[in-house]
Amino acid sequence: MSPRTSPTARRRRLAAELRRLRKQAGLTREQVAEALMCAPATVTRYEIAQSGPRVGEVTLMLEIYGVTGEQRDALLKMAREARQRGWWHPYNAALPEWFETYVSLEEEAVAIRAYESELIPGLLQTEAYTRATMLTETTIPTEEEIERRVALRKERQRRFPDEGEPALWVVLNEATIRRLVGGRATMREQLRHLVDAQRHKNLTLQVLPFEVGSHPGMDTSFSILEFPERQDPDVVYVEYRAGCLYLEDPHEVETYNAIFDHLRARALGPDESCALITKVAEELV
Repeated sequence: MSPRTSPTARRRRLAAELRRLRKQAGLTREQVAEALMCAPATVTRYEIAQSGPRVGEVTLMLEIYGVTGEQRDALLKMAREARQRGWWHPYNAALPEWFETYVSLEEEAVAIRAYESELIPGLLQTEAYTRATMLTETTIPTEEEIERRVALRKERQRRFPDEGEPALWVVLNEATIRRLVGGRATMREQLRHLVDAQRHKNLTLQVLPFEVGSHPGMDTSFSILEFPERQDPDVVYVEYRAGCLYLEDPHEVETYNAIFDHLRARALGPDESCALITKVAEELV
């Protein structure tokens, strides 16, 4: 696999190909399930990348679909790569399954556009800020869980380059820079870190000030991930307390793109945003 391609990316691409080939062969999911000796729901999960088929199952499916030669070899290679473990595997004990998918997609993305209404995004958090957010959860994690989650976040940040891909464009609601998460010292350090982070050539950071009034992002936070291959559609990630949503429907993705464009247009520019963050940090001295 290339450095910017994750097992999840391969699984998504394989799923799309298996779905296309089945339809091209004129077969139903029930017919394929009968050949694989599994439930039709299993075939569905394979075709929406909810789970990955074993290489032997892919071999049989390609035989059923009449796929041979180089195309067959390429798809079997993709199936093997889709079952490899990502760099985040050692952190799985502290990583919810639904967020493991996000980390994998983040690894592959060439651009991420994010709006945050309440929290600083994980890629831009200081360690003290991260720990403070964990201690406010309804079920406080154990010390071991906290250490693993902190280590995972630091590794994600380490892998985020100073330039190149992915390009990260973040719009922060003003509340995120004014809420005292962890106390004055922790928040001051966090705000100064945001100012320092703007040295990254691939980071655009804006603040949406209170004075803009109502706006279409008031009830949500989200990230839009863009990928290098045309056959991989953009994904919108929407997190909530008990899990998350991954949206790939073109209409839904377009809706969130429109919301983001609206928010960035009304937000302060990067220089003005940096000045405001600096001002708020100085108020905490």
